[in-house]
Amino acid sequence: MKVCFFDIDGTLILSHGAGYQAFARAFRDLYGVTDLTRDVPFAGRSDRAIALDLMTLHGIEATEDTWHEFQEVYLATLPETLVACDGQVLPGVEALIAQLQTMDDVGLGLLTGNVIRGAEAKLTHFGLWHHFAFGGYGDIHPHRDDIARSAVLAASDHLKLARNDDSRLVVIGDTVHDITCARAIGAYAVAVPTGFTPMDELRAANPDLAVETLEDAQALVDWLAE
Repeated sequence: MKVCFFDIDGTLILSHGAGYQAFARAFRDLYGVTDLTRDVPFAGRSDRAIALDLMTLHGIEATEDTWHEFQEVYLATLPETLVACDGQVLPGVEALIAQLQTMDDVGLGLLTGNVIRGAEAKLTHFGLWHHFAFGGYGDIHPHRDDIARSAVLAASDHLKLARNDDSRLVVIGDTVHDITCARAIGAYAVAVPTGFTPMDELRAANPDLAVETLEDAQALVDWLAE
């Protein structure tokens, strides 16, 4: 069995800042923060880690209660910002998914820092959610390596894999975090610079495959078909 885990933002879609705008509005409405700091990086990180870092920098107590409080307002706001920001599905995504779905021994999942309901909102907006039956999400774990491990467990449960199964795992993403979390689970790492990380930075992290867009992913398909 082969399992392909896709990152979302910068890999499958560009939301053109919808997530950041929903974060900013949640912090404004809940905590009166009118100028959300840009000192906290978003790319490749979990929603949980981002939100708790922002709370700390803005003098808000970062607790389980404030995390859940934030999530509810963020998720209520996200559908509106997705419409307003007018994002897009990235080149090659739909064709690659369709090609992988013709392969009987390939399962498609997500490995993302988005909380699961945020992932669902984004991918439903772009007509992609129904392609992914399992995944690892940013609800509980702040670190991508731990999210990757949870994604493997979810894949094993969904695909009914045995404990000693020697499945090939692939992580496809647009940041160095995607490459490093692939290494944490012994996965093949595919890097694509369609987000905000340039190709030279991705190549420096030594992915197994680097492509300019997912239109160029035939080498991945060939590897899966071996």
